[in-house]
Amino acid sequence: MSSGHGAAPSPPGKPGFFYGYVVVAVALLTTLVMYGTLFSFGVFFNPILVAFGWSRAALSGAYSLNRILLGLLGIFVGRWNDRLGPRLIAAVCGALLGSAYLLMSTVDHVWQLYLFYGVMVGAGMTGAFVPLLSTVARWFVSRRGLMTGLVVSGLGMGTLAVPILASRLILDYGWRSSYLIVGGIVFVTVVVIAQFLRRDPGQMGQLPYGCEKGAEENRDLQSRGLSTAGVVRTRQFWMLCAMFFCHGFGQQATFLHIVPHAIAVGLDPGTAANVLAFVGGSTVAGTLVMGAAIDRLGAKRVLVIVLGMVTAALFLMTAADEPWTLYLSAAIFGYGFGGILASYSPLVAGLFGLRAHGATLGMVIFALTIGSASGPLFAGRVFDVTGSYHAAFLTCAVLSIIAVLLAALLRPALREG
Repeated sequence: MSSGHGAAPSPPGKPGFFYGYVVVAVALLTTLVMYGTLFSFGVFFNPILVAFGWSRAALSGAYSLNRILLGLLGIFVGRWNDRLGPRLIAAVCGALLGSAYLLMSTVDHVWQLYLFYGVMVGAGMTGAFVPLLSTVARWFVSRRGLMTGLVVSGLGMGTLAVPILASRLILDYGWRSSYLIVGGIVFVTVVVIAQFLRRDPGQMGQLPYGCEKGAEENRDLQSRGLSTAGVVRTRQFWMLCAMFFCHGFGQQATFLHIVPHAIAVGLDPGTAANVLAFVGGSTVAGTLVMGAAIDRLGAKRVLVIVLGMVTAALFLMTAADEPWTLYLSAAIFGYGFGGILASYSPLVAGLFGLRAHGATLGMVIFALTIGSASGPLFAGRVFDVTGSYHAAFLTCAVLSIIAVLLAALLRPALREG
């Protein structure tokens, strides 16, 4: 999608102040808190396993249910965001997510794990990605890649900070009390900061960043593109869905099982948690650097590059049996993953326009989460049968090659006039 240059005019009486930066800051913090707690499940994995003696596949199944529900509800949340905006959605989802973690402290049976983590966390997480990225896409025409990268860098920051915090809390207070603390933080933080979100610049009497011709161009930008029905009829949409399914399979298998894998090859739990934090740190770098690169090179080119990096990391992970190889594969994986995160929203906007951006992004993320649900369950089952994650990570790497090829074949469905 073509973009103009320069900052959007500010509303009368507020010279130099562009509210879009507030939206980006709130979206970044929301992403940090919500995804940081989600991906800390790998740190809680072994303590829960020890407490109840459940299989890895059983625990992975709750995570997989979480991902399926997140993806399915994301389609509807994306459509609601197109109409209602992100403030109410983020607040309700934050309250639900915080409540789910509070209830996780009471788990005694597998069905409770599936209800609290699989269903409630999955539903609560729908406010953390599609609504926020779709909103940022409406606030920024130029610098869209960079701003999207900033928001999704919160995911990496959360993955860097929260697992280490959770590991420390578990050592000091046990996993049940740790979930109480995590739930309280999520509930209060997300509900409060969600009140500062706005759907688009028109609600603040402003224009999108890079929109220079006034309110008429703004309305045209917001309505330009294919309808939801039109998007679904395109070949590009189904290619995109297949690509993200393949990527999602390895993405979440890695996030959930990299800590148990590190422990299985001999690392102590604290060091193993640091491997996941290493993924988070490199994810931050990937989102920022590759997000800025999207504005120069385009989302498709960046996507091909970073998918290639993730593929290489997954192959390396199949042979990783020492700390340095685990850290190296984690660094490459995280950097590539960060670039992929930054590409989601700009890629959808460039292929299909903004008219049904939220709904389209939600459908694409649903395809990704079907893969994300399958990967962890598959990896857990492979370990239960073989005692190793080698075959699981190798399968993820092969599917990642397919994702690279599909990304390289993408072409815009929307012709700009």
